[in-house]
Amino acid sequence: MTQRPFRVLGLQQIAIGGPDKMRLRKLWIDMLGLQVIDTFVSERENVDEDIAVMGDGPLSVEVDLMQPLDATKRPAVHETPLNHVGLWVDDLPGAMAWLSVQGVRFAPGGIRRGGSGHDICFIHPKANDQFPLAGEGVLIELVQAPPAVIAAFAARGATT
Repeated sequence: MTQRPFRVLGLQQIAIGGPDKMRLRKLWIDMLGLQVIDTFVSERENVDEDIAVMGDGPLSVEVDLMQPLDATKRPAVHETPLNHVGLWVDDLPGAMAWLSVQGVRFAPGGIRRGGSGHDICFIHPKANDQFPLAGEGVLIELVQAPPAVIAAFAARGATT
């Protein structure tokens, strides 16, 4: 196996889905004290989400509270309560190219701009014959870390 041309720096986000994001807000915002910093609505992704954060600065972690715009349509962001986990990477195009060659299956759509403004792509939750490696039931979002995040993790000695 060739040397990995990118580093996973740390956790960028977790995304939690439910049929009614107000119930999610009651716990995460009202009870646990996270702050909503933005919202994201996309008909293509069938999602209405509140973007909350825990922690401060470039090492903060997003907690996306999601509900479907239409519960009868796909993707069904509420059917898997832990919808996906997002990981900061220092070279998203390099990561996607290298992982694909290694047999990792990616979800359709390639690299694109995500709800928080960063470039993203998704590792598919299920493998297939062509791509035998996947998230084993978990959707994994790879997120291009901006320079401030890369620098913050470097200062902490992140070497994953």
